[in-house]
Amino acid sequence: MEDPFQERSIGGIVLDDDEYTVEQSYFRNKYKVYDSAGDLVLKSKQKMLKMKEEFPFYDADGNVVFRVKAKNILDVAGDYVLTEEGSDEPLLILNKNFTFFHHRWTIKRPDGTEIAEVASRSAILEALRSLIDFLSFLPHKYSITTPDGDSIGEIEGHFSLRDRYDIRIHDTGSVPKTALVVGAIAIDALEGN
Repeated sequence: MEDPFQERSIGGIVLDDDEYTVEQSYFRNKYKVYDSAGDLVLKSKQKMLKMKEEFPFYDADGNVVFRVKAKNILDVAGDYVLTEEGSDEPLLILNKNFTFFHHRWTIKRPDGTEIAEVASRSAILEALRSLIDFLSFLPHKYSITTPDGDSIGEIEGHFSLRDRYDIRIHDTGSVPKTALVVGAIAIDALEGN
């Protein structure tokens, strides 16, 4: 199967930097994504009051580039599909592995081949967050690994008035960096961090 990320872009957006900063607005799931030079590369906002969760992602000029949409209504654990704007062909599948007190996602190609896992680092802290609302303000930390368990990146939140976190991607080998960055942004949005 041809790799949809072989051109390293989605809708003309190339995400080959090693670090991105994501800022969330105060009251809604609206995101802005900046590269390491501080340039805006993506924006997103969650569609409210939809039966299926949906996040369109826009380039810096406001053009829709791709979407992440739940496969099923009111998914607690399930698949979310990333498609390029203007196409129904999936580029990525984001699979939420339902667990109590631990966030764990698998990023897959459309054929089901796993390319990465994104998992919260502390099950104890996630358990406390779910029980004590005040702790939900503590920044989240995730590890990004290959299916073999090799570290290829991390997502790390920061204390700030705005939800702000960094996505750092290391040597990914054969794993497309664009897929990891897009997957990581979508996962944080879907988790509602």
